Amino acid sequence: MAKPNTLIFVDLASDDPSAAGQFYADVFGWENDARPEGIYHRMVPGGHFTNPDGEASQIGNLHLGIFDVANARPHPLSEGVEPRVLSPSGRKARIWILISDDDTPERILEAAVKRGAVELWRNHYWAEFNGYNHAFRDPWGNEIILWGKAGPDPRIPADFTRE
Repeated sequence: MAKPNTLIFVDLASDDPSAAGQFYADVFGWENDARPEGIYHRMVPGGHFTNPDGEASQIGNLHLGIFDVANARPHPLSEGVEPRVLSPSGRKARIWILISDDDTPERILEAAVKRGAVELWRNHYWAEFNGYNHAFRDPWGNEIILWGKAGPDPRIPADFTRE
């Protein structure tokens, strides 16, 4: 294979895609593109990936989908298939969100918790990937990790845990 297969999209499960779409629009400021309303919502951050020089590239930022667990689309059977419920416990895929330079993890966590999310942790530094991280579980059980770049000479605050 000369070219790699490319990740193009990640979907989150919800039993209320309209409410989940509004949650992510409110917390992150993303466009809530209902396609159609209540069935599947595409969350559009806008903007583009950044070139090494700091300028915007021609590559748009990735989108996030929210699908209805009662009938996950697309599927060859229009009535969908089992399971039709959220998975309430156990490990799941985690979604990593890079915190923009003009936002803060404190604001994001506060906005998420105000809308029904549960804060999982805050103020952790992961040396292996040189970044600060914080996390919450959304009202549908999806785990969201907020990532902040630590830079070439990281200054880890005293109240941060480390690994």
